[in-house]
Amino acid sequence: MGHDTVETPNLSFGRGGAPGRGTPYAQYVRLEELHGLQHPRSEEPAELSFIVTTQVMELLFDLLRHEWTLARQALREDDLTAALAALRRGTHVQDVLVESWDLLATMTPHEFNSFRSLFGEASGFQSSAFLRLEFLLGNKNAALLKMYDGMPGTQAELTEALRSPGLYDEALALLARRGLAPHRAPSEQRYQPSAEVEAAWRRVYTDPEFAALQPLGEALLDVAERVTRWRQRHLSAVKRTMGGKPGSGGSSGLTWLRRSAEQDVFPELWTIRDGL
Repeated sequence: MGHDTVETPNLSFGRGGAPGRGTPYAQYVRLEELHGLQHPRSEEPAELSFIVTTQVMELLFDLLRHEWTLARQALREDDLTAALAALRRGTHVQDVLVESWDLLATMTPHEFNSFRSLFGEASGFQSSAFLRLEFLLGNKNAALLKMYDGMPGTQAELTEALRSPGLYDEALALLARRGLAPHRAPSEQRYQPSAEVEAAWRRVYTDPEFAALQPLGEALLDVAERVTRWRQRHLSAVKRTMGGKPGSGGSSGLTWLRRSAEQDVFPELWTIRDGL
């Protein structure tokens, strides 16, 4: 009878099997740096959850920007298959982002107030990664760039994002190339709904000639619905944790969040539902 062999992971990490500096895994994902980025400023246990959740959200913002940028480029190149794949991957990222609010949703006002004053005027509204996503969605606002006067590199990146076509712009440009919608030049202003664009999407959903574009409309609506879920969860978490008090960045708190949650992304894809 043979002896069962027990496989062990490769624990030799240096040249010739000599000990190296950490494991390949630790080097690849930069573990030492990653786990050294959390520095609570209070004795409140809930603060660590707040920091970690915020950092995870920031990483997911970057991942989502990666997917939406790929989708935008694919739409520009009329590669609908690649665009749909990137949008689908992005919806999974959005789902994790929405659920990440669970880590903060039960924080009590007492817990939050125990460390809130320690980060001064820092606010999630100052996240450049989040703002880039907003610009990609068409929610552009040049006045917000003022926040980054002391960060010229970040300000330049956001200025480029402000001036560039967003995800929906490229989708509408594709419709225009198919003869469905008028060409719209990229704008530095917040996207405003258009009767012509609504008519174009209605033809996509009702004219068999353009049925192949319906998956694009549905994929964009998947994105839009998850944006609304994110905003609603943000509103709910803030309402439970701090009520209607002004935010740490001086924002109008619940009023601003409630108004944001009521604004549909890619509006014509919602309004055509009335007549389908």
